[in-house]
Order: sequence, then C-alpha cells, then structure tokens
Amino acid sequence: MRARLISVGERMPSWVADGFAEYKKRLSRELPLELIEIPLGARGKGRDPARAIADEGAAVLATIPKDSHVIALDGRGKPWSSEQLAEELARWRMGGRDLAILIGGPDGHAADVLARADQRWSLGSLTLPHMLVRLVVAEQLYRATTMLAGHPYHRA
Repeated sequence: MRARLISVGERMPSWVADGFAEYKKRLSRELPLELIEIPLGARGKGRDPARAIADEGAAVLATIPKDSHVIALDGRGKPWSSEQLAEELARWRMGGRDLAILIGGPDGHAADVLARADQRWSLGSLTLPHMLVRLVVAEQLYRATTMLAGHPYHRA
C-alpha cells in the first residue's frame, strides 16, 4: 500500500519541508508517502472565492489515483486518537487499496471533494496552518505504523 498526501497550497517553509522529508523517509518501507501539491485557486479583490474552491476541488479530484481509499481532512470529520488511526491503518491495509489523504485550501474542500471521500478525518478543534497539517499527518502516519509494528516510538 502507498499513501498520497494531496494538499492545496505550495511552497512549504523549510522547517516544514525538512520535517515532512524526515517522516517520509521513516515511512518509506512500511507506508511509502508521496506529497502532491495543488496550486491555490485565484483569490483576492474582484475574484470569486467559490470559483477558487471549485478550481482547487477539480484539481484535487484529478490527482486522486483510481481505486484509492480517500480520506479528506475536515473539521467536521471524525477525530481519531493515535491508537484509533493505527486501527484504521490496519483496516486500510487489509482493504488492499492505496490511500489518498486530502488537505484542502484556506476555505476547505469543495463539496464534490467531500462527496468523493470514503472517510473524513478531523485533527481536532484547533485551527492549524495547512502547511503544518502536512507535518502532523506524516508524523501520525509514522506513529500508526510503528504502533502496528510494536515499535517503542509510541509510548501511551
């Protein structure tokens, strides 16, 4: 199984890119992780924010590999503890499909993206910068794989 993190927004700060690269390297055997960046839709004075969201949504949907299990990061989704994420990961592995984990833009996901999602995952009630969400997701995926492998990285 492979995982793709499909994220709206480009150009991570170096400290986020470095952290993400570290977890990507750690995951390379258990759960290869690929980052796909989608450009932000045009926003600003005289621009329609709904058009930007729709453009981002269309680009996200176009990058989801066929037959992937899709998880949309969404504040209205289900919050999982690290242990629950490990249980989900075990189920996803048994399903034999690749994962596509979606991070929306500043205004969230387009409705058709949420409709495509097999699951919605909330990182909690905090509002996090989208660049930081990439790092948190990568770390939590790594934590889940180590829990399933019985590795001591996670000490509950």
